[in-house]
Order: sequence, then structure tokens, then C-alpha cells
Amino acid sequence: MKVVGITACPTGIAHTYMAQEALEKECKRRGFEVKIETQGAFGPENELTQEEVDEADVAIIAVGVVIEGTERFDNALVLNADVNDAIGHPEQVVDDAVALVEQNRA
Repeated sequence: MKVVGITACPTGIAHTYMAQEALEKECKRRGFEVKIETQGAFGPENELTQEEVDEADVAIIAVGVVIEGTERFDNALVLNADVNDAIGHPEQVVDDAVALVEQNRA
């Protein structure tokens, strides 16, 4: 499975990157291909291309603020999550993303 996503928190410092790390770690543990863009205090980093979004099975948008570039996900399967849930319960967020993919394949 290929997962892309964006993480962002209100201050754009610690939680943005903690969520990125937690989601990447959980996805890799499951053998998924993953790329997470951060939109922190320094602006977007590790930016997702439209091609990467289009090729993904699901996009996880784990944010606590309004983010830039949401139009990239207009035709994507998107799971919206809270940035704090991505940090504290990345396994549940990824489970929810997998369930969303399975529902759309049925």
C-alpha cells in the first residue's frame, strides 16, 4: 500500500515533526510505501508532488491548522485526523486509513 500525507500543528514546531515520524514509522512497520509532507514553522518540507498524491492508495491529513495545497487531494482518498492522534495513536490512524481504502475497494 502506498500512503502519503501531511502533518501540521498550530505552532509548526514539535508536533508537526513528531506526527510525521510516528506515521512514517507505523507505515514502514507494516511494509507500506510512505511519504509525509510537513507544513511547519519553516514552511512546507518534503513536499508531495501531484503525481505522488495521484499514485497513493490513501492520503492521511493529520493537522491541527489550515494547510496549504489541499487542491492536490481533490481526487484522492483522504483520511482526516488530528495531529495529536497521529502522535499518540499512529497505529489507529493507519488502521483507519487502511479501512477507508478497503471500504472504497468493496
